[in-house]
Amino acid sequence: MKAFVIDVALCNGCYACQIACKDEHVGNDWSPVAKPQPDTGQFWLRLTEHIRGTVPKVKMHYVPRLCNHCREASCMEVCPIEGAIYRREDGLVEIDPQKCTGCKACADACPYDAIFMNEDLNIAQKCTGCAHLLDGGEWTVPRCVDQCPTEAIRFGEESEFSAEIAQAEVLLSESGNQPRVYYLNMPKKFTAGTVYDPQKEEIIEGAEVTLKPVDGGGALSTQTDDFGDFWFEGLAVGTYDLEIAAPGYEGKSFTALSTEEDVNLGDIPLQ
Repeated sequence: MKAFVIDVALCNGCYACQIACKDEHVGNDWSPVAKPQPDTGQFWLRLTEHIRGTVPKVKMHYVPRLCNHCREASCMEVCPIEGAIYRREDGLVEIDPQKCTGCKACADACPYDAIFMNEDLNIAQKCTGCAHLLDGGEWTVPRCVDQCPTEAIRFGEESEFSAEIAQAEVLLSESGNQPRVYYLNMPKKFTAGTVYDPQKEEIIEGAEVTLKPVDGGGALSTQTDDFGDFWFEGLAVGTYDLEIAAPGYEGKSFTALSTEEDVNLGDIPLQ
């Protein structure tokens, strides 16, 4: 079965994938796979920007979003017209533009907001995996994959990606849809800050910083760098206590830090 593997760490936000999708489908009738995508209002593949933290401790990443071509596709389950939404032998889930009646049931049921309504044609539309290209024999990957300059998006047989899939995650796993779009290196939460001496008006390099999960588990430790900064990245969502110690200074602690959101503790003075 076909699958997409997307490495978020390699995505640089160039939007080539999103543009390639529009270029392939806007104004082009690829029946029986798909009718033309509207000029505006639909992104069968859309790049979402995610800004984390607060200035100056800010990180940014991009996540390509598309139909997940799920094993247990909600859209197929709710579609009232037999065969209007179907799964190909290669695993790609498609909407038949000839059978679709535009009832919107599939769009309402999709947990990924990946199905769009074409009001002019009164049909539902979404990523097709560029099945029309794959069936032509000359293409082995969709346009978005072909145009990605960093190879952040890959496409092929699940069996070929078994090693990557074992380390990947899927979006909204709790939905039970069992998607076939796998994400590598999705950023986790971070806690960061800058330690300084307010009297000398200088940063403190080499301060020991310890982060402890409140519910137990191993503590993490690091030292402030040449800029007085410390970072704890890849954190699970939870509650943490943080302690800072440096020779010649009174220690400082923070309790019950929640990583529901990324934590920037800002400038931290040590007396």
